[in-house]
Amino acid sequence: MSIAIFFASLAFVFNTPQEIIAGQITILTSPANLTTDYFALSNIGATLFNSGLLTAQAIVLVRMTRAKVNGPIIAAVFTVAAFSFFGKNLYNSMPIIIGAFAYARVTEVPAEKSLLGALFGTALGPLVSEITFNMGFQLPEGILFGYIAGFIAGFIIPPLAKHFVDFTKGFSLYNIGFTSGVVGTIFTSVLRSMGKEIEPVSMLSSGNNQAFTIIFLTLFTVMLVAGLYLNSGTLNGYSELMMHSGQLSTDFIKTNGFSITLINMAFLGYVSVFYVLFHGGEINGPAIGGILTVVGFGAFGKHLKNVLPILIGVSLMGFINGYDMSATGVIIAGLFGTTIAPIAGRYGTLIGILAGALHLTVVTNTGYLHGGINLYNNGFAGGFVAAMMIPLLEAIQYQQEKRRQLREPVDPAEAVKVEN
Repeated sequence: MSIAIFFASLAFVFNTPQEIIAGQITILTSPANLTTDYFALSNIGATLFNSGLLTAQAIVLVRMTRAKVNGPIIAAVFTVAAFSFFGKNLYNSMPIIIGAFAYARVTEVPAEKSLLGALFGTALGPLVSEITFNMGFQLPEGILFGYIAGFIAGFIIPPLAKHFVDFTKGFSLYNIGFTSGVVGTIFTSVLRSMGKEIEPVSMLSSGNNQAFTIIFLTLFTVMLVAGLYLNSGTLNGYSELMMHSGQLSTDFIKTNGFSITLINMAFLGYVSVFYVLFHGGEINGPAIGGILTVVGFGAFGKHLKNVLPILIGVSLMGFINGYDMSATGVIIAGLFGTTIAPIAGRYGTLIGILAGALHLTVVTNTGYLHGGINLYNNGFAGGFVAAMMIPLLEAIQYQQEKRRQLREPVDPAEAVKVEN
């Protein structure tokens, strides 16, 4: 709950209560397609307050379902906080959450089983806002149709996500991002067939680097100090954490403990902030979303060893193809592209760099499919990258292992045992 209080309190440093209320109304009543930076749409204070509200809501849901706080839960809460800076709000997230828990009720499974689907599934929040406020309906009709669409999306995400994890074999950490991309593409296709226009947008802010660099470096330093304190002032255990590939589902709290996980999250926070600054990018709503998501998944699959190759791969491909590396779209392709960090964790640095390079080329072409109503576009693209690369890598690895076994000399004693 401390992260929710931190953001909500910080809001009043930037804006007055009146400005925050007015900004909140704007956030709640506007379309929110990717990429709608709430800093630009409203103001910084209202955006921070929005993030605080949704983070608090996520924590309340965790407590209501009596779920055990673990790596996936921490990743989900941080992701909700992250995307509350650009796309999620209380209005458009509620029908999806209700739909996910309705699925649990209908299938008679514990509500805890649909918790991650409910929290991550709010990726489709813009679907609700788009139908409500941007389809030409009268407000009552827009609310009704928007909430029906959101409820249906939330209801089908949990079972689909369970199925799609086999598609990527757990090498894309944003599994529900891929699921939401598929669901969003279907909804967008239906709406376009009815003559409705749904397109990604680009509403971005600038000029906030100094303030938010200080804020986030301070936050991550507090996390690091707390982690070191709980870990007896040492980094003991961090090298063991980085031995994990990160493939779903790798819960670092379970495997390595809370203290070293907190240290890992802080390190990833530093790297993410400096990645934005190194490329001359803006620390705006989407970039903050990327930073916080990477930090959250520091409890659930990401660490320095598997994240850095992806960031390097995205950067190299961007430079080779002449991309504007300071552009927010490219910056967040790197940050969110770490969804495929387990590829680097399993197959090494060079393959990770290749995966990152491939991700940048794919993600720039997937946004149109769902029209921006899936906030986890990088999760959608990362799913395709993993699904394409992993079968090839497994086949190569299998052939290499087969050749290695053929080259190994046979122990005569073992040969005699086999013959007998």
